[in-house]
Amino acid sequence: MSTPRTVLLVEGESDRVALHALAHRRGEDLAAAGVEVVAMGGITNLRSHALRDGPRGRGLALAGLYDVPEEHHVRRGLLVAGVLVTGDVGSADIELAEVGFHACDRDLEDELLRAVGPDGAQAVIEAAGEATSLRLLAQMPSQRGWTREEVLRRFLTSQSGRKARYARLLVEALDLDRAPAPLVAVLEDAVGR
Repeated sequence: MSTPRTVLLVEGESDRVALHALAHRRGEDLAAAGVEVVAMGGITNLRSHALRDGPRGRGLALAGLYDVPEEHHVRRGLLVAGVLVTGDVGSADIELAEVGFHACDRDLEDELLRAVGPDGAQAVIEAAGEATSLRLLAQMPSQRGWTREEVLRRFLTSQSGRKARYARLLVEALDLDRAPAPLVAVLEDAVGR
């Protein structure tokens, strides 16, 4: 990859995989566009990554994907890194999207499940050869009374490596017209910088 012009910060590997898969489906070459997608190993690491790569570090443009419940970590990290100014931190008049950071309502898995729908997600899981695992999970006493969406979400997050594997598979299965808005927006911001 050539030297990046934009660093796209994401919480974890599943986010990184999903963005690469979506960019590929959209015909975008992130490396050629000078975009490096960095999985930070948790949102609390945003500050150190933004300091290293942003205006007070390497001077690269920053963009990012985060979960709404983690917005306070994003605002604090971007403030320390010089992306936001002091008055912006608690201010409702500055949307993080204005500086290239886009929020998943709950998290990536929620966005992807809504995009493909329960039937589509189940079809993806079946095609991946894990229909029995999903059925067994749904029959467990602790899952009784859960909605189908809750069981699917639990399935995606219940085993190491499964989130990243299904991030790619679900992106490959979705109709591009239904691609999650925060993923599309962050790619457009990162590629357009």
